[in-house]
Amino acid sequence: GGRAVKIIEDLWQVGGEGFTAPGDAAVYMVRFRHQAALIDAGCGPGHRQLVDNVSACLPPGTDITRLLLTHCHFDHTGGAAAIRDHYGCRITAHAKDAVYLEAGDSDVTAASWYGARMLPLRIDEKITSDRETIPFGSGEVIAYHCPGHSPGSLVYTAVLAGQTVLFGQDIHGPLHPSLLSDRSQYRNSLKFLLSLEADILCEGHFGAYKGSENVQNFIRQYLY
Repeated sequence: GGRAVKIIEDLWQVGGEGFTAPGDAAVYMVRFRHQAALIDAGCGPGHRQLVDNVSACLPPGTDITRLLLTHCHFDHTGGAAAIRDHYGCRITAHAKDAVYLEAGDSDVTAASWYGARMLPLRIDEKITSDRETIPFGSGEVIAYHCPGHSPGSLVYTAVLAGQTVLFGQDIHGPLHPSLLSDRSQYRNSLKFLLSLEADILCEGHFGAYKGSENVQNFIRQYLY
């Protein structure tokens, strides 16, 4: 059986530590009527469990058409190819991180931290602007370039039932030279995230935070 958590209507956590395989970053699923997107992919070994978790909560007649990657790190991208093969979805990433994914760079993607190798991953849709709207189903997700943790880190926002959901992923870092992290960009990105005034934060390793005050407090703690 699958293990998934419904955060609000049309929003679930379907992967991550305790959901799929140890070491996996969080995987979220957002749905707009007949189409859904996954945000991030885990490391890969938990693929079958992820598929079970998705099946457990995906309403009938809904297709997964997109895999939206927040950044190139292995705990978010190692499982991406298997997800595309399974669902036939398109993979989106920022061009500045797509470089390291397509090259199969095990250092910048931190695959080597996990004792793994990053196999070259083709990115179907490369985001090059600071803000891009991605329409699907009856709604849209907005991608924002928020570098710092990695050169091409993205966050995504979606409005569900009048609430702004922020897929902020690795707000907590870490920052490391081998990841090409940049502290001043990171601080600017955190300030930008505060300005989005999200009602719900879906974080890369700590799950979902509800309520704008909780979201702001979570982000703010990494600024100081």
